[in-house]
Amino acid sequence: MKIGFDNNKYLSMQSEHIKERISNFDNKLYLEFGGKLFDDYHASRVLPGFLPDSKLKMLSQLKDQTEIIIAISADAIESSKMRGDLGITYDDDVFRLIDAFRGMGFLVSSVVITQYSGEAAADQFRQKLHALNIKSYIHYRIEGYPGNIKLIVSDEGYGKNDYIETTRPLVVVTAPGPGSGKMATCLSQLYHEHKHGIKAGYAKFETFPIWNLPLHHTVNIAYEAATADLNDVNMIDPFHLEAYGDATVNYNRDIEIFPVLNAIFEKIFEHSPYKSPTDMGVNMAGKCITDDEVCREASKQEIIRRYYQGLCDLKKGLCSKDVLYKLELLMQQAGVSQDDRKVVKPALEREEQTGLPAVAIELHDGTILTGKTSELLGASASVLLNALKALCGLDQDLHLVSPSAIEPIQTLKTSYLGSCNPRLHTDEILIALSVSAAHNPSAQLTLEQLPRLKGCQVHSSVLLSSIDEKIFKKLGLHLTCEPKYESNKVYHKN
Repeated sequence: MKIGFDNNKYLSMQSEHIKERISNFDNKLYLEFGGKLFDDYHASRVLPGFLPDSKLKMLSQLKDQTEIIIAISADAIESSKMRGDLGITYDDDVFRLIDAFRGMGFLVSSVVITQYSGEAAADQFRQKLHALNIKSYIHYRIEGYPGNIKLIVSDEGYGKNDYIETTRPLVVVTAPGPGSGKMATCLSQLYHEHKHGIKAGYAKFETFPIWNLPLHHTVNIAYEAATADLNDVNMIDPFHLEAYGDATVNYNRDIEIFPVLNAIFEKIFEHSPYKSPTDMGVNMAGKCITDDEVCREASKQEIIRRYYQGLCDLKKGLCSKDVLYKLELLMQQAGVSQDDRKVVKPALEREEQTGLPAVAIELHDGTILTGKTSELLGASASVLLNALKALCGLDQDLHLVSPSAIEPIQTLKTSYLGSCNPRLHTDEILIALSVSAAHNPSAQLTLEQLPRLKGCQVHSSVLLSSIDEKIFKKLGLHLTCEPKYESNKVYHKN
């Protein structure tokens, strides 16, 4: 896989820059972590070489000074909002994050429910937190936010929110995903700290958009595609342009909230330490790109993937046409189309030849292989086997798992577990392959190729089952699907 990003340089530069920012304030800094603190798969896809846990490794250098607050909006709880990359709800992800942070030795001090206005699901979630002895706080929806600065910076605005008790100098505010109210949580805390006689500071760690890349760089366009459902828009930072004469990139929500931040800082310090939203940031990612063309191409593929995801979500009733219209516009801005995804055409052609669903995969050397639907295997399981055999130079006609070994599994599925589909999914063929590996050296050799699939492109001619989707994600494969089901049934069981 081609690399376009220096992860080691990023870890070094980013940690030093954050330490420098901490020193600018009086022993209390609220650091908003935008995007994913770990499991940042979007960044790893558009910046090849970026590791999903890079930000957490960098923060580990400051572990003893750090505590973590996790923010989640009441709307996300009420609507059971999902993390698309993990397939779990935001509220479930809060518990996953707590366990993960604690497992790495971080102090998770509390959870804050933001934008609260009496949601019953949020109340139930808070009861779960209480039962687990996890401190929780409530921040309320403020009328006219973020424009009504007079109300926001008052006892009837931020003053109504619970004051989150913290004990360490660096307070990291993170969340399961965007739109969770992280910045508002930080600003509310600054207001309350001021009332408690503490002059706390604020900084923002947001990987995207990358401020020192051009506005229409495909890395930045890919960020807009990733947040199309939030209606985020990348913009030239007007405050930075006016203050310094330099064109930098930020996004609409940060630009909209900047006057609020300035008003709070002016109330606390009598002046603001920042002249622009860009000044607030501590992002060094743009300085660690080593091959711009590699990152541009990776971002183009991400934009196309997001478009296909939009098509599939629309088919499932999970998004509106407005989201799809925006994704189409972003594809035009990036100068890409579905034809630029090389695995699409082979998958569709194989389906046309066989009359059944097909899947295509592109290996890192450019080789494209397909898998067809058969009596024994689903197309996903078939293409996975074909790719593994190709990676270790085995004949495509070689049976790594004999039909006689597959048939008992099919009997188990249909006769005892009530499945209507006798064909093996990807997880089932990998288990069967693992059993064969005990006495078949070729099967063992193919299993050893699994890590080499990471980052490969895959396209299916139909919507896949959740099982196959999850296996492809766990293997690090970048999947897209045509927005259609295998059958015309109205109920589709995964």
